[in-house]
Parts: sequence; structure tokens; C-alpha cells
Amino acid sequence: MKKTSTRLADGRELVYYDLRDDTVRDAVDRRPLERTVTTSEVRRDPLLGDSVAIASHRQGRTYHPPADECPLCPSQGERLSEIPDSSYDVVVFENRFPSLAGDSGRCEVVCFTSDHNASFADLSDEQARLVLDAWTDRTAELSHLPSVEQVFCFENRGAEIGVTLGHPHGQIYAYPFTTPRTALMLRSLAAHKDATGGENLFDAVLDEEMAGERVVLEGEHWVAFVPYAAHWPYEVHLYPKRRVPDLLGLDEAARTEFPKVYLELLRRFDRIFGEGEPPTPYIAAWHQAPFGQLEDFEGVTRDDFALHLELFTIRRTSGKLKFLAGSESGMNVFINDVPPERAAERLREVASS
Repeated sequence: MKKTSTRLADGRELVYYDLRDDTVRDAVDRRPLERTVTTSEVRRDPLLGDSVAIASHRQGRTYHPPADECPLCPSQGERLSEIPDSSYDVVVFENRFPSLAGDSGRCEVVCFTSDHNASFADLSDEQARLVLDAWTDRTAELSHLPSVEQVFCFENRGAEIGVTLGHPHGQIYAYPFTTPRTALMLRSLAAHKDATGGENLFDAVLDEEMAGERVVLEGEHWVAFVPYAAHWPYEVHLYPKRRVPDLLGLDEAARTEFPKVYLELLRRFDRIFGEGEPPTPYIAAWHQAPFGQLEDFEGVTRDDFALHLELFTIRRTSGKLKFLAGSESGMNVFINDVPPERAAERLREVASS
């Protein structure tokens, strides 16, 4: 992998990640952009103890542009985009309309391929490995920023999820705090460790799932399963078999196997609802240990956390979506219409040939 860092016309950082070491990236952003001004502010809810990012400037962000005006495609001639070069393998840049900025963190966009009509599932093993390497590099870089406590790499796919740009891409949020969902995991981890005299909860869950009926696919270094208490109609958790706290902890064997396992999982997601159905909308979310202090979680260290990816869709059956209504949105109590065992069975049925 070759990494080349540059700056866009308004001062934002852009990084090319290339498969070939001899690739030259010297294109200049020719757009007459003024320096980006953001109004991001993080406010803490005193009753719930969580945080909300207030970012009014995002109201003006690009919304469903036609394909020939996509800002994530390479620049061609006088059609100038966020990527100055005429081609790329993987590129990462600071979001022009960030939810978090400055002392409130940082937001980046990750373009998986220059092919506007592709999806992550269309990538080759080599391309998917390059994305993994880019995620890992950005996690390392962002973890050193003084305002960053946790790094979250994710992909939103599909208009039903709320995606406003059709180009295959994901995002990275670098939070100035430990997110509420991670805090819940850490509290459960601490309680279980205390109650069992030191047993790791992630290890216990993984051992139980691997011995059960909800495993979807398994490699030498990775295993994917539908969790016992899945929140979403089709939800899969992907774990490395060797527990590591973050993407930086993966060894070469796990990195090499990841593309094959993950691409197969994504391709099965597109087959869940049968032939002729539109691509399955999904969210793919990497869970990594925070880089900040864990003093609020007594007895827990970063090494106790288990890196994993959670992949889920809001489509519950053909032509129908799972909406977060009263119980889910009002009380955070999910109601799942698809038994996890049946979801796992279906995902095994649609294995690609």
C-alpha cells in the first residue's frame, strides 16, 4: 500500500491509498473553494448522560446529485469533484459538512472505489484488503489527535438508510468521548469480569455462539453469527477469533482472510430477499475500544474489549422496512419480527456459488 497525503482547495486533508507503490498523486484541487466553516457543538444530556452533536451547517450538504455531478467520482476535465485526480483506488478526506470538527472531533469520508456504479460487495479481495488497511491507518492517525477518544469506521448503504450520495463510500467518526453503545458494552464487561472472577464476556459470548445454531459462516480466523438477542431483522456480528481491541491489533493472517469472509457476507445480504429485489440497504459498523482512559469501568482495560463488526439491514421482508416506532425510539426496547435462528438459517441458504 502506498499512502499520499495532500490538501484540498479549502485546506481539508485528502489521503490516497494505492495498490501500486509507483503511483504518483500530484493533481491539484482547482476549485475556487473558501475555507470550510463549521458550527459543530457537542452537548451532554444531563438526564441520559449521553451526548448530542449540534451541526446546523449540515443542512446545506449535497443531497442526491445526478451521477454526472457526483462529488465522490474522480475529477474529469473541467468536471471537478472532491477528488482532484482522474482515478483512484481508495481515498479518504475530511468531510466538507462534518458532524464533528475541531475540539468536537473529526469526520472523514472513505471512498472504496472510483467506480460509481459498484458496491463494496463488488470489490476484489485485493481492493477490500486496501480498504481494511485504510481503515486501520486512519484509526491510528486519528487516535493521536488530542480531541479524539474513540474512532468509528462505518458504511451506510442505500437510500432507505438515509444515504444522500450513491457512490460506494463509508465514513469515519472520531469522537471526543466514549460513545453510549460502547459504554454499555464496557459496563457489561466490567460487571461480568467482577461476577466471574475475571472471565471475559466477549470470549464467553463468542464461545457460546460458535457452539450454537446461529453461525452464518466461519473461516480460520473470523466467524460471523446472528446474535442471540438480535435487534434487527437480519443482523450479523463478525469477530476475529483472536480477541484484539481494535483494527491495529489484527495480525497478518486475519487481515489476509478478512476480504474473503466479509465480501461473502455482503453478497449473501444481497440475496436475502430473493432474485429481482433491489440491493439490500445496510449499516456496517466497526466497534473498537476507546483510546481514552477507562476509569469509569472499574477493572477493565482496552485489551479486554473485542474488535468486531456489526452488519444489519432495516429491511424485514420484501418491500417492507423495519421502522423504529414507539417502543424502539421512545424506550430503546427493540421488537424483532425475524427470529435470529431463522435469520441465520436464511443467510446460510443464500451462500454464493
